[in-house]
Amino acid sequence: MAFLLRKIVGGITTLLLMTFVVFCLQSVVPTDPARLIAGPAAPASTVEAIRSEMGLDDNLVTRYGRFLHRLTQGDLGSSVRTRQPVVNDIARYLPATLELAAVAMTLGILFATIIAVVQAAYPHTRILRIFFVGIGSAPVYLTALVVVYVVWFKLGWLPGSGRLSVRLNGQTGILLIDTALLAEPRLFVDAISHLILPALVLALPITVAISQALSSSLYDVMRQGYIRTARGKGLSIIVVIVRHGLRNAANSALTMGGLQARLMFGNMLIVERVFGWPGLGMYMVQSLAYSDLPAILGVALLLGAVYIIVGTAVRIAQQIADPRISVQSP
Repeated sequence: MAFLLRKIVGGITTLLLMTFVVFCLQSVVPTDPARLIAGPAAPASTVEAIRSEMGLDDNLVTRYGRFLHRLTQGDLGSSVRTRQPVVNDIARYLPATLELAAVAMTLGILFATIIAVVQAAYPHTRILRIFFVGIGSAPVYLTALVVVYVVWFKLGWLPGSGRLSVRLNGQTGILLIDTALLAEPRLFVDAISHLILPALVLALPITVAISQALSSSLYDVMRQGYIRTARGKGLSIIVVIVRHGLRNAANSALTMGGLQARLMFGNMLIVERVFGWPGLGMYMVQSLAYSDLPAILGVALLLGAVYIIVGTAVRIAQQIADPRISVQSP
């Protein structure tokens, strides 16, 4: 409970500092939100009226206090670009991002585990580590552009943009679930085909990072006495690794997985933009182009909360994997 309380207090403090920094940055951004709303041809009197209505003439501290007051009521303000409440915009774009993030993280963990187990079972395959490190070092935007150009534009194997070939208003907004609920195999396959490329691009750095961390830990674990004892009972090397090695090597992989999960949302801005994926990443990119402060703050708060929650979950998972680790440690 003390650990969770410290995380909650620290998380709230971090989010408040983050929102204040973004508010301060607004004062140096040359774009005028009132002018964007009024339009380039609107007279100065109209722009000034909009500025007064939005409270932009008030000082920074007053505007920030007004934002915090609305925040306690679950109001993130209205988007300058969409003219809709930011909460509604987030609810609209969040399912697409959650679907992409969940599939990418699942693929990354699955591929990383397979690679680490193979490298631990067959030491001569560790030379592949250089290959994976090289791939993982490539910028995400470059990987995304290469994949789009080769797989979609040149070969035409998979679609390179969007989420579905037809318009679908589902119950959850997560198309894999909605198409399954509709019992439409054709739409389900179509949703998967649109999801493969962006998910693989996001999963690639996750796979490389976790597999290398897990491989290093498995290398040390496989030299322990209990592993030799298990091997002496006639168990195959793969069975020994799966039964005994993975859990004892899980801490470093959990740490790296948590870090990659938090970094993934930065990559999401690039991947969703390249693949035209209508999620929070695309929403954030468009909001930045319009200097849409309410939308930027809303998404930043959400991602900040996710960052803190993931970090807390990783620390708890580490203690479950190895009870010798105390969650009270810094």
